[in-house]
Amino acid sequence: MSQYDNTFNTAAVRERSIIKNVYMWMTAGLGLTGAVAWWFSGNMALMSAFYSNPMLFFGAIIGELVLVMYLSRNIMRMSSGAATAAFAGYAILNGVTLSTIFLAYTGATIALAFVTTAAAFGAMSLYALTTSRSLQGMGHYLMMGLIGIIIASVINFFLKSPALYYLISYVGIAVFMGLTAYDTQRILAMSRQYSGSVDETDYIRISIIGALKLYLDFINIFLFVLRIFGRRR
Repeated sequence: MSQYDNTFNTAAVRERSIIKNVYMWMTAGLGLTGAVAWWFSGNMALMSAFYSNPMLFFGAIIGELVLVMYLSRNIMRMSSGAATAAFAGYAILNGVTLSTIFLAYTGATIALAFVTTAAAFGAMSLYALTTSRSLQGMGHYLMMGLIGIIIASVINFFLKSPALYYLISYVGIAVFMGLTAYDTQRILAMSRQYSGSVDETDYIRISIIGALKLYLDFINIFLFVLRIFGRRR
C-alpha cells in the first residue's frame, strides 16, 4: 500500500471519528438538558424562586446567548476543558429554562414530540451526510426564513392569532430541518478539512462546535413540534 493510500485511509478514519464525536457530544448535551429540565421541574421551590424573579430568568436567557456567541466565535482559541465547560453550561442553562415543558405538557406529548423530532432530524442529517449535492446555497434562504420566524413571532405576541401561531410552527420546523441538513454538511466539510492533521485539542473543539450547531437545530425542531402537538396538562 502506498504512502498516499495510508494517508488517505488515516484521514478517512479521522473524518468518521470527528463526525461520530459530534453526534456523541450532541446526544450528551441533549441528555444533560433533559435531565436538568426534568429535575428542575420536580423542585417547586426552585421553580417558584426562579420564575418569580425576572433577573434570574432573563439572566439565564442572556447567559445562554452569551455562551452560544462566545463558543461560536472563540472555540478554536479555547482549551478543550473550557470548551467542554461552556457547552455543558449552556446545556444546563437550557435545561433550566425549558423545565416548564414538563409542567405544561403531558409526558405522552413530550415523548411523541421527541420521537418525531428525532426521526425528522435523523432523516435530514443522514441525507446531508450521503448526498453528493451541495447544500451551501441554502444558507442565505434559511437565514431569511429564520429572521421571518422571529419577526412573525414578535407580531403574534401581540395579535395572539392561533392561525399565525400554527403557521409559524410549521415554517419553523421546515426551516430548522433545512438548517439540520445545512449544518450537517458544513460539519462534514470541516471534518474533512481537519482530518489530515489535527491535535487532540482541536479534535475536541471541532466536535463541540459541531455538536452545538446540531443541538440547537434539534431543540428548535422539538419545540416547534411540541407547539403543534400541544396537549397541555
